[in-house]
Amino acid sequence: MTFTSDMVAELNLLLKFPRTSLMQGIKVHHDAEPELIAASLRLFEKGIVTLPDGGYLTDLGHDLVEHAQVIANAFSHPAPAK
Repeated sequence: MTFTSDMVAELNLLLKFPRTSLMQGIKVHHDAEPELIAASLRLFEKGIVTLPDGGYLTDLGHDLVEHAQVIANAFSHPAPAK
């Protein structure tokens, strides 16, 4: 399995959610990039966020954000020298 462009867009959107409070969410506006709007809708349809235009993370969403952050951090560090 590989990451599709849709998956990457969804992961990038998940990384935009605030991680400091469960009481904060995001709003994807109607004039946002079409890929962002579509990613938000897909996350809603999968039960990862509470509203089609963002809202809050569900329990599954919180778990996925943690994993997405681990992946993003791993890819942002250079490989050790050999």
